[in-house]
Amino acid sequence: MKAKGFTTAILHSDREGGVEHGSLHKPIHTSITFGHASAADIAAVFQGRQAGYTYARQINPTVVALEKKLSLMEDGLATCCFATGMAAISATLLSLLKAGDHLVSSSFLFGNTNSLFNTLQNFGIEVSFVDATDAANVAAALRPNTRAVFVETIANPCTQIADLAAIGELCAAHGVLYVVDNTMTGPWSFRPKTVNAGLVINSLSKFIGGHGNALGGAVTETGVFDWNSFPNIIESYKTGNAQNWGLQQIKKKGLRDTGASLSPESAHHLAVGAETLSLRQERSSSNAQTLAEWFSARPEIARVFFPGLPTHPQHALGKQLFRHSGSLMSIELKPEVDCFKFLDALALCVLTTNLGDNRTLVIPVAHTIYFEMGAARRAEMGISDGTVRMSIGIEDIEDLLADFEQALAAAR
Repeated sequence: MKAKGFTTAILHSDREGGVEHGSLHKPIHTSITFGHASAADIAAVFQGRQAGYTYARQINPTVVALEKKLSLMEDGLATCCFATGMAAISATLLSLLKAGDHLVSSSFLFGNTNSLFNTLQNFGIEVSFVDATDAANVAAALRPNTRAVFVETIANPCTQIADLAAIGELCAAHGVLYVVDNTMTGPWSFRPKTVNAGLVINSLSKFIGGHGNALGGAVTETGVFDWNSFPNIIESYKTGNAQNWGLQQIKKKGLRDTGASLSPESAHHLAVGAETLSLRQERSSSNAQTLAEWFSARPEIARVFFPGLPTHPQHALGKQLFRHSGSLMSIELKPEVDCFKFLDALALCVLTTNLGDNRTLVIPVAHTIYFEMGAARRAEMGISDGTVRMSIGIEDIEDLLADFEQALAAAR
């Protein structure tokens, strides 16, 4: 039978394996522990010789159904879910890296990820931040002890696009693990496996969940990386297919030992939200393109950061890599336009943090989520005091245009 399309496969993934009582969705299993028919069975499950459930901190039927759905979405071998996207990043790197290792990271990072990587250096893990829009910068930073390269697909908030394919080729040539955070694009728009990413991170709280009603994160094993060549795999985890070793260690040392477990209730919300990912992103990306072009012509705006504009430095690369240009954009207001007055005048758009919601969300980034970085680091990332980040939603475009029109008029 012909392979199902993206949305069809996600919609029907629960039913493929049979769902209790014929339910269309995997039910919410709230039990934290699971009984077994015999002592031999429970021993086999704990030792990994037999499929089954042990304790909800590590495994839960509702969460497992979501993990299978995410593996389908990313064309991966397996997925491990966490309570948040930051938990997924933290668990992955703390499980796989150790003191004396070196990590190369894009310098254009989500603020909390940047903070985490600075913390890693306190534990003896060296981190080099480079401009990942050019793979040559990554190549120059590689060392004999480099164990991983970490990039985001599209940077938040100024939308720089990493040189994803060239970095993937570089990592493959040097046997370095390539970790790609796919949150800003999502698996409908882009699959990092296609550029040799060994592990893919997603914050499920954003576009995949889409409704702002559940936190979650995930790491997906693509099957691309050769874990036989990775020196930090613990000997006891080197059992069975080597393709499973990395995720097995992340599950044991990251999920089990830290307890950053995704709740079944959140897993259910995220799984239902994931079903409409392609439909929501088609609408929100169309809205974003229209708004980016409109903002570009406004006299109050100094600069628009959006990959769908021909003026974007990586516009051609984005068209080559991604299905669409996304719904994340930022604008830089001219100095004479009061940033706070503009934001306070908005009536429809929501003044809040987060991304990937059905509603349009706006925030002054220099004063909030990137304030802790300091002015010098913000300047390196292209963030000014007049930078406003926008996550464009699925509202009717006429209503969004009217709201921004009146807010700009109020701020002049």
